[in-house]
Amino acid sequence: MPVARVILLPGKEKRLLAGHLWVYEGEIKEVEGEVEPGGIVSVCSSKGKFLGRGYFNPYSQITVRLLTREDEEINESFLRRRLEAALAFRQRVVKGASAYRLVNGEGDLLPGLVVDRYGDYLVVQILTLGMEKLRPLLLPLLVELLSPRGIYERSDVSSREKEGLPLATGLLHGEVPRRVTITEGEFSFLVDIYEGQKTGFFLDQRENRQILSTLTAGCGYSTASATPAALPWQRLKVKPKKFWRWTCRSRPWSWRGKMLS
Repeated sequence: MPVARVILLPGKEKRLLAGHLWVYEGEIKEVEGEVEPGGIVSVCSSKGKFLGRGYFNPYSQITVRLLTREDEEINESFLRRRLEAALAFRQRVVKGASAYRLVNGEGDLLPGLVVDRYGDYLVVQILTLGMEKLRPLLLPLLVELLSPRGIYERSDVSSREKEGLPLATGLLHGEVPRRVTITEGEFSFLVDIYEGQKTGFFLDQRENRQILSTLTAGCGYSTASATPAALPWQRLKVKPKKFWRWTCRSRPWSWRGKMLS
C-alpha cells in the first residue's frame, strides 16, 4: 500500500536534518495521498527529498513524529529492533538498580512511548495517537522480550487529550500488585504503581539520588527522606540544623541563591 507523503515548506527541513524528530503544522506545505490520523507517512523536503518516516496526527500541532530516517516499513520487525536496542543499552549502563526507564520516547526513537521497569513488572505510558495505533504490535513484543510477570498502563497524562485520546489506566498483562519494592544501591523503595507520581517513581532522578547520598553522608539525611514519590523502607532521621550547617560549609550560597563572599 502506498505511503502518503508530507511535503514541507521550503527551508523547513533544516531542523530535521539537524536531528530533530518533530514536524509542526506550520511547516507543512501539503499532504499527498490518503492517511488516517495516527497513520504512517513519509516526510519530504519541498524538492521531494525523502527525510524520514513517522506517524501523522492532523489534530496535533506536532503533526508528524519521526520514527526513522530510513525508507523502511513500520511493522513488528521494526519495533522489535527498536525495543531490543533500548534493552541492550540499559543492560550496559544501568548498574545496581532493579528499576529503570526501559523506553524513553524520542530518546529511543519511539516517540510517544514510555516503558518503565520495576523488577518483574512493567509500567507503560502511550502518549500519542500514532503510538496508540501501534499498541497491538508493541504489547506482545514487550511480553516476548522481557517476560514480565505483569504490565500496567499509566496513560493518565493530559498530553493524551491534546492527541484526541482519553486517559487510560489498568492491567494489560498478567498480574501487577499495587506496590512493589525496588532497590537502588543500598536503598529500597516501596513504589505505588497504581497512583504514584508519573509511572510510580521518579526513575529519571536515580543519579541525582546517588549524588545526594554521597554529599550528605554522615549528615543524618537520606535520599529516601527526599523522595516523596515512593515509600522508602530505609529512612534516616533528618537533622535539619546539622544538614544546613553542612550545606553552608560545602556550598557557599545564600538562601537567596546569591554567591556568598
